Amino acid sequence: MNKKKALNKLLASKKSQTLILGQQVSKEKQIKKEKKAGILNIVNSPKDLKCLSRKQLNTLSEEIRQKILEVVSKNGGHLGGPLGAVELTLAVHHVYDAPADKVILDTGHQSYPHKLVTGRRDNFHTLRQYNGVCGFCNINESEYDVFGAGHASTAISAALGFAKARDFKKENHKVVCIVGDGAITAGLAFEGLNNTGSSKTNILVILNDNRMSISPNVGAISNHLNKIVLYPGYFALRKKVGDFLRKIPGLSEEKVTRLGMVEERLRTIATQGLFFEALGFQYYGPIDGHNFDELIPALQNVKNLKGPVLLHVKTEKGKGYQFAEQDIDKLHGMSPFDPINGQKYVTTTKISYTDAFANALIRIAEEDRRIVAITAAMKSGTGLNKFEKHFPDRTFDVGIAEQHAVTFAAGLAVSGMKPVCAIYSTFLQRAYDQIVHDVCLQNLGVIFALDRAGLVGDDGPTHNGTLDIAYLRSIPNMTIMVPKNENELQHMLYTATLMDGPCALRYPRGSVIGVGLDPKFKEIRIGEGELIKEGKDLLILGVGPILYDAINAAEELKCNASVINARFAKPLDDKLILKYTRKIKNIITLEEGTINGGFGTAVIELLEDNGVNANVRRIGIPDKFIEHGKPDIQKKLAGIDKESIKRTIEEMLNKK
Repeated sequence: MNKKKALNKLLASKKSQTLILGQQVSKEKQIKKEKKAGILNIVNSPKDLKCLSRKQLNTLSEEIRQKILEVVSKNGGHLGGPLGAVELTLAVHHVYDAPADKVILDTGHQSYPHKLVTGRRDNFHTLRQYNGVCGFCNINESEYDVFGAGHASTAISAALGFAKARDFKKENHKVVCIVGDGAITAGLAFEGLNNTGSSKTNILVILNDNRMSISPNVGAISNHLNKIVLYPGYFALRKKVGDFLRKIPGLSEEKVTRLGMVEERLRTIATQGLFFEALGFQYYGPIDGHNFDELIPALQNVKNLKGPVLLHVKTEKGKGYQFAEQDIDKLHGMSPFDPINGQKYVTTTKISYTDAFANALIRIAEEDRRIVAITAAMKSGTGLNKFEKHFPDRTFDVGIAEQHAVTFAAGLAVSGMKPVCAIYSTFLQRAYDQIVHDVCLQNLGVIFALDRAGLVGDDGPTHNGTLDIAYLRSIPNMTIMVPKNENELQHMLYTATLMDGPCALRYPRGSVIGVGLDPKFKEIRIGEGELIKEGKDLLILGVGPILYDAINAAEELKCNASVINARFAKPLDDKLILKYTRKIKNIITLEEGTINGGFGTAVIELLEDNGVNANVRRIGIPDKFIEHGKPDIQKKLAGIDKESIKRTIEEMLNKK
């Protein structure tokens, strides 16, 4: 009997050894498979992240960074933001259960890691290409993109909406939003924080603090966050204390974690986290946003807390790519570039309209000390970084706060200064009431320099600047200038500085026409158009660089056309336009803006008010949002490219 027991024990031992050996072999095979294929290639949804070890998550983070760098260097796109948000994104999806749990990303350019682990890995190479992956969160693209975001500071308010809807429907999923420290400077973010803090509803706000938006963050809130994050030696001390506690016999990991939470609460007082506490949030952090050993336990600890919670996470924009780390501003958003040296590929020798504007503003400001320049966290994007080098004390970056920028400009104007608000067309929409109430109602001399007016290409509908003519044209006292080239731009900017009332100067993204510049500025009479060519069969009447496409189209068709550069969308040159519309009845209006209430509508209104009957065709952006794609694709989709203009001319003349 004893021999039998001993034999069974031996057999069991051998079987156990065989099983252990088999498990080791299986594990080694899995590791080899991962190394060969890459962990990213086996992650098809956030569920796949939950079975990964922290070591594997670190490996995955590096693979994601490599993938982002590979694609963005070819396609262009945002670089610094997504590189800095990799570990944070993975940790959130590791702990939470999207899409059942709602994860809302503010300013969706940080969403690239999110897209790579939510089923879009295999077509990520189409990022920002027509019919490809959108460069921002898009609710029509994936169930994991629960809220669209191309503009900053919307996440907190949207997340509260999700949370309140959940409570109303008696559901129990989690709501998480990730918002950057730059975005949190905006008024909308503060409104969201204020309302969320008093709501008592269960919601987690993750503050992704990289001390950058696009340009370096500015203002008291940024300074306050820096004080918290830069608390001397905090991260090193925290690690040492944790390691020491783990060596104490009988002290479990759970107890160490609880002690860490007590420490966080005490440090909330010591490091001024009471700012968020005063708004009604339970504040935790700051923690290292690139360390899974801190991120995952922290997210697990706050996951089931009741009420509004704010987790403060410190990250580094551009993490893992030295050129992005060293020049965060420059490598925020990129056109295609060489990943070896971080330099953009040179595709043209022409300067951009942004540079043409900045160069002209510098020259004007040298002679006019009233000129000051204002931007909303977009110094490099608007060219004001160049202006700042010449006039640092006359350059104001107010952060992501377009509303404040406009009213700040109004205060400067009423005090005798000549403020130039350089803001993308799409972002100025956020300050519409301030334009009306604070500037135009008081008829103040604020100049709005609207960069990226028209279609912007790969950034798509959130960034297309198609509405400004229509939304500004309806405001009393507003003048709207639209230069056809860089030379006209400099003269219009100079003219704007001589005006007493508000003025908007809109110009597109991309390279200038290349006509050269007059050495001296010229004042343009307000509302005065320009006859470029005289003909009898057709009148082409437009504003902006699109006129060149129309002129080329008419020449290719051998059309005998009159061409008028209106130059002003408001006021119109009534005398010039009526003179030609009374004798030429086939009229085409042109603009790279919406036809709903735009320049073409203004022309039709003029003709109707003066009893002029004519056959008018408006060419402009139709009543729809134009998807992302290369500029030539977008223009074709909108029907404003040269071939579309040619077809319209042919249809009009054949109809005649």
